[in-house]
Amino acid sequence: MGPWSARADRRRGLVGHAGAVLLRKCADRVGLTGGLAAVLPVGTGRGWRDRATVVVRLAVAIALGAANLSEAEQLGLHHRPLFGPATSDSTIRRTLAALDDTTLVLIAKARRRVRRHVWSLLHLRPGGFPWLTVAGRHLKGWIVVDMDATIITTVSKKERAAATFKGTFGFHPLAAWCANTGEVLAMELRPGNAGANTVVDHLRVLAAALAQIPHSSAAKLLIRVDGAGATHGLLEHLVALNTARRAVRFSVGWKITDDDEKAIAKLPASAWETSLKQDGSLQEGYFVAELTGLNTRTGWPKGTRLIVCRVRPSGRQARKLTDFEKRTGWRYSITATNIGRMWGIAGTHQPQFLDVLHRDHAEVEDRVRTNKALGLHNLPSQSFDVNRGWMLAANLAADLDAWVRLLSLHDIEGLADAEPSTMRFRLYHLPARLAKHARRRWLRIDATWPWAEAFTTCWRRLTELPSVT
Repeated sequence: MGPWSARADRRRGLVGHAGAVLLRKCADRVGLTGGLAAVLPVGTGRGWRDRATVVVRLAVAIALGAANLSEAEQLGLHHRPLFGPATSDSTIRRTLAALDDTTLVLIAKARRRVRRHVWSLLHLRPGGFPWLTVAGRHLKGWIVVDMDATIITTVSKKERAAATFKGTFGFHPLAAWCANTGEVLAMELRPGNAGANTVVDHLRVLAAALAQIPHSSAAKLLIRVDGAGATHGLLEHLVALNTARRAVRFSVGWKITDDDEKAIAKLPASAWETSLKQDGSLQEGYFVAELTGLNTRTGWPKGTRLIVCRVRPSGRQARKLTDFEKRTGWRYSITATNIGRMWGIAGTHQPQFLDVLHRDHAEVEDRVRTNKALGLHNLPSQSFDVNRGWMLAANLAADLDAWVRLLSLHDIEGLADAEPSTMRFRLYHLPARLAKHARRRWLRIDATWPWAEAFTTCWRRLTELPSVT
């Protein structure tokens, strides 16, 4: 075999990461590219790069695995035959640095319009909108928002990076995801020393997340947060969001105090019921009880219920047990909620359901993990503004990945809920050959690839999506 030539590859029309066309087609068809073009600068000078195209191509590059601006540029150079002239890393950097607060607000509004269109398409697809199913109960009509914070470490001194509560160094972003679709509704980049339960941060991110939900889908909202959400300010704000046309329910973690343990001690043995699994079957060894009314703590919103769960502690947990837990031999956790009943869904008032409903919030860790796999494991610049722009592009990459699966792969086994690594291996990183015939360009993929039909099905469905009106 003779020496390999990159120039010969170009002559043959070979294209690596051909799945980029799926992500770019999705961005164009749902209106993301056009929506960004309406709010970002445009120009006509020689060498000018449309800023909306720069951001979309960066999001696509991140979805394909680019970890920094240089890799995004290199991928653009390779994909020149597909998408036109590449954008240099310096142009990408300038574009991200120019995303000030005013521009970010405009981008958020553009994303909201795109999301409204995407959700309308989801309602029309076979199977309809992806409502959650918890403990065997179909939560039709309920939009579930999960909030959580995470740590992004850095090994160099970057602007606003700081020591974290975990003893690392970096940033501490706070985000909100839609559990129904897996989309990133809002994310705020914060210094590493930002508090986990800072009320003003939670309120700001929550407001941005709720603004992303189309009005037609905002009649029934469930907000889930871990123990960081158990603050008077957040819970009182959530209760105040309820109106005659909107029901807002919350489910948050609860830090157990001595008063809580005294209340638990008053529970009779008959109060404990076997917990449920996510499929609705019994989960032996886990027990749930209603603690409401036995707790002496006051000042919390009226109607707040406390649901306590107990389980035998593991060896790792044994070192962190309180004296009360050591004496009883159980490890306890409490959930606070204002759910009295989710109308139209049987059994939602029962403690077993409320317990498993909150435990389902643990899936937010999957959102954190996949978002880090889609560009958030590292922020590539010394500049905070550039890193904030990169975070936005990573959020767009996560949304594009979710939309591709939701709109075109929803009925294909192994891809409907695929991880980023799986999507890359099966579709996004698929090599192809770009050919020209009859004045048209054809992207030819190997028919022997196990997911070749899934690739072509995805492309066909994306091209058939109705355009934005």
